[in-house]
Amino acid sequence: MSSDKDSELYRERGFGVRLGGGRKPAFVVVDLAKEFTDPRNAIGWDLDAVVGNTRRILDAMRERGQLVVFLTVALEPQIIDNLAVEKMPVMRSLRSDSPGIEIDERLGRRDNEPVIAKQYFSGFFGTPLAPLLTNHGIDTILVGGTSTSGCVRATAMDGIAHGFRPLVVEECCGDRSVSAHEANLFDIDQKYGDVISLDDALAYIETFPVVKAA
Repeated sequence: MSSDKDSELYRERGFGVRLGGGRKPAFVVVDLAKEFTDPRNAIGWDLDAVVGNTRRILDAMRERGQLVVFLTVALEPQIIDNLAVEKMPVMRSLRSDSPGIEIDERLGRRDNEPVIAKQYFSGFFGTPLAPLLTNHGIDTILVGGTSTSGCVRATAMDGIAHGFRPLVVEECCGDRSVSAHEANLFDIDQKYGDVISLDDALAYIETFPVVKAA
């Protein structure tokens, strides 16, 4: 974790200003697919706490009729031989025809909750995520998933570049490396969005009215 001295230096230089949440959020869940959440897989590790915390955010969003979007890596056979896979051959398990790219059942994905397939790291790169959010009038993206240092970070960076307020929920993010997790949360918080706690995320969501069932 970065030191208080680092945080003070960044503040003095004009980094880390809080963006806060806007008027209409969506929850973007990054790569909590079976291949990642099962530690028996080469690309996976223990994400049980992350999955459990993410489910709490999901249920709160669903109760209020707020948009939920899932991202998953689904590599098409025609383009699987790319530089990202050359760098990380373990990604070959994320083929578009693999059951491992399906969203972890513990998250209780509903039929009306879109799953966007991506080929690379950011949820925005080469996908319809930005127009989907814009069409729903979204101005804020709560972000959780894996890995903190990879696809979560890339999605937050591209999110702010597309004009959305990224709120990265700390307890909903996981990484293979604790040091990478902590360093990237610090960096995201200083440059690309607000890193917020699970409690603060729930408090923000609870400012929106519950949608009563018809």
